[in-house]
Amino acid sequence: MTTPLPKDMHSVLASLWARAQGDHRTDDTLIAPGLYVVATPIGHLADITVRALTVLRSVEAIICEDTRRTRILLHAYGLRKRLLSHHAHNQARTTDSLLARLRDGQALALVSDAGMPTISDPGTHLIAAAQEAGVRVHCVPGASAVTAAAAVSGLTVDRFVFAGFIPSARTARRAWLRALSQEATIALEAPHRLADCLADMVELMPARRLAVTRELTKVFEEVAVGPAGALIDRFPKPKGEVTLVIEAAAAQAVITQEALDGAIHKMRVAQPGGSVRDIAARVAQELAIPRRRAYQRVLALSCEGRGAQSETKKDAE
Repeated sequence: MTTPLPKDMHSVLASLWARAQGDHRTDDTLIAPGLYVVATPIGHLADITVRALTVLRSVEAIICEDTRRTRILLHAYGLRKRLLSHHAHNQARTTDSLLARLRDGQALALVSDAGMPTISDPGTHLIAAAQEAGVRVHCVPGASAVTAAAAVSGLTVDRFVFAGFIPSARTARRAWLRALSQEATIALEAPHRLADCLADMVELMPARRLAVTRELTKVFEEVAVGPAGALIDRFPKPKGEVTLVIEAAAAQAVITQEALDGAIHKMRVAQPGGSVRDIAARVAQELAIPRRRAYQRVLALSCEGRGAQSETKKDAE
């Protein structure tokens, strides 16, 4: 759901728009032919540039992912344009007709439902085809969930990898997490899978901090930062768009088996009678190592201990 424009925003934007247009604000013929890749708001309808509004008003038609979503934006600014549907499910049959328009010298705008087209959204296929056909492609930048999340995360993101959507299946997601770049990583996640994703992170990367950003620029915007274990209870059933910013992995000290055994012994003294699973979980969190490694070593030491007790009993008999 988008955030509507404040009552006074219409007049402010109208004034800026008119000033940007100067003496030509009523002339729709001054835009050059080509494909205009236009960023649209990611939530708050006021987050659009004057140039983007000018282009959307001036082109002959707007190529969009979902005509219903684009109409909401156009209605907010009093624009009426022909909308041409183009998305992942119909691009094979619509690309040729769109290219024909562009070859004829038309100016068309390409938008997605939110943010910059082609960033985990449709449009790449059409842009590549237009470039191959010699059509000029223009960039009209603006809002992006990727850069917005990075900016408010509070994490160091001088360098980062954008990984798109995290795999939905559990096995694929866990493999994705194990292969995660050591650089800071920004990824998108569906709200109904966030809790499961955080649970996997608790096990596979317990010490690595991340920012969960939700509903950016909207009324219920939320940013939470910390290791996954500290965040998992905060998002049992979240709603809205979710972008994750995962900090770069710190240079981890090599945990020797001697150090691991010492930590296990210390934890057993602190928690006499603790189960293998509980001891392993606490040791893994303390040493920032995979829970599987800690569990296997705690189990092995437990077996060795039982074996030693058995031998001592036999000797006594």
